[in-house]
Amino acid sequence: MNEIDEIIVTGGRPLHGSVRIQGSKNAALPVMAAALLSTGTSVLRGCPRISDVYLMEKILKYLGAETWWEGQDLYLDCSHADGTMIPECYSGKMRSSVILMGAMLGRSKKAQTGYPGGCVIGKRPVDLHIQVLRRLGAAVVENGGMIRASCGKLRGAEMFFQKRSVGATEQGILAAVLAEGKTVLNGCACEPEIYWLCHYLTGMGAKIRIRENGCICIEGVKKLEAGDGCIPPDRIVAGTYLMAAAATRGEIILENPPLEEMDGILDVYRKMGGQCRRVGGKLIVNGKNTGFPLELLETEVYPGFPTDLQSPAMAVLATIPGVSRIREKIFEDRYKTASGLCKMGAQIQIRDGVAVIYGGQPLTGCTVEAEELRGGAALVIAALAAQGITRIRGCCFIERGYEHICEDLTALGGLLIKDRGTL
Repeated sequence: MNEIDEIIVTGGRPLHGSVRIQGSKNAALPVMAAALLSTGTSVLRGCPRISDVYLMEKILKYLGAETWWEGQDLYLDCSHADGTMIPECYSGKMRSSVILMGAMLGRSKKAQTGYPGGCVIGKRPVDLHIQVLRRLGAAVVENGGMIRASCGKLRGAEMFFQKRSVGATEQGILAAVLAEGKTVLNGCACEPEIYWLCHYLTGMGAKIRIRENGCICIEGVKKLEAGDGCIPPDRIVAGTYLMAAAATRGEIILENPPLEEMDGILDVYRKMGGQCRRVGGKLIVNGKNTGFPLELLETEVYPGFPTDLQSPAMAVLATIPGVSRIREKIFEDRYKTASGLCKMGAQIQIRDGVAVIYGGQPLTGCTVEAEELRGGAALVIAALAAQGITRIRGCCFIERGYEHICEDLTALGGLLIKDRGTL
């Protein structure tokens, strides 16, 4: 018996209606790690119920935490979360698991984990994570597929990141808040989830200051209280639904988008011909005039166009007549979605690290395979724009970051069914 894990989409219908944006995956995961730094019960309000969050919850339980949900609010009682080892069966499934090392060292002076896994989108080394932990006084050894770290006491230090890394920046923050003395982190990532982690930790009693140049200064404290804060709306989910409206030439309303975080996304959307206007806290999206190819779209660190929306943008550009180009500058192997789009009728070639899209070819439904989270969402977007029925297998990847993508898009007039069963 073969298990079925797919989303069935009947395409060819412009989206319309309104949708509320779920809590941010990329903000929730580091905040969950921050809960380890307190011996009380922390609350994440508006936390997304997605598989990555459930996996992080399992890891925290393995470390000794008690967890429970009340609606969309996640409670983490870390009174007895004194474990210091994350088994490979957990770490190998999610990249963000590695940031727990800084929190475990801050709490228990020891940490051990397997190498982090997640989506296969290119090289994602942990060298910067190890460097910042060593800089703060930890002894780190890589051996037998495991990373082991220990310290007598973490001590504040100055660190210069040679490359902007969201995860390594989070690692440094989590390790430094209970370290002795002052830590200065230079060359930090500036993504919104960094701010939200610092905001949550500050509510727990941490002393953190983010300078205008992105440098983060942390004065270590002896103890943190339990946290209680809201998870912000997910800018990548908002951008995904924006791209879906563009691909289907639809009109939708995003009820609570994080508008202050979306300038880079909206700039690209407008260059494609999409229109939008802000009314209060809502974004009124009109994708009817989407029809302009892009000479060159390059992914950038925040506040530029995010790598997580590169594949969804490729799906939109496949529907636009003319030649568009995309250069992926964050992860070198993030063009996997091109093969699935080509199977649906798109014409895309990868040349010297640039995706060349010969857009405007009719897309037709067929069976395609999601290989990673955002690529899976891109296939859903293409399926909404295609004629006929598309079966997207591997929807477990999509569920890593989207709480209810089928329900949301169905509420916007799409025809989507999630199928789980056996053949």
